[in-house]
Amino acid sequence: MAVELKTIEHLCELSKLDYDEDGMKKVMGEMGAIIELMDEIKEFDLTYDDTKDGNKIAFKDTREDVAEESFSTEKLLSNTESADGCYVVPKVVE
Repeated sequence: MAVELKTIEHLCELSKLDYDEDGMKKVMGEMGAIIELMDEIKEFDLTYDDTKDGNKIAFKDTREDVAEESFSTEKLLSNTESADGCYVVPKVVE
């Protein structure tokens, strides 16, 4: 797919790039090559197969994600101070 010079001029205007005639032609060729590469990539089957990526465990064999009881909000905020709507905690690493 060839990119028109008018399209390149519009893209350069949007991106605040200033090319001379030779620069525009070079960018036009590079943009055409990028678009051709993207069209070529579209032809590949990119369906994910979890058995082909080296994992010994298939996704269907993993455990179900179940919510469990956690710490109470009061306990988590017991070591904080409120300052201007933000929480300030003690310095942990020096």
